Amino acid sequence: MADSGIDKIVLAFSGGLDTSAILKWLQETYRAEVVTFTADLGQGEDIEPARAKAKSLGVKEIYVDRKSHV
Repeated sequence: MADSGIDKIVLAFSGGLDTSAILKWLQETYRAEVVTFTADLGQGEDIEPARAKAKSLGVKEIYVDRKSHV
């Protein structure tokens, strides 16, 4: 792929199959750094596995918000 001019992409990341697949697709297609953001919106699930999954997929910047209860 030709240089897209995109250096960094921010992805709202749940750690599930869909966002994990798109994360790898973005990395490979755009050859860009992908930054993930995961928020605790009161869904009652631990969000630490999402952080660990992002790290295992090569993400260096991982943002987790544990205070965003709606």
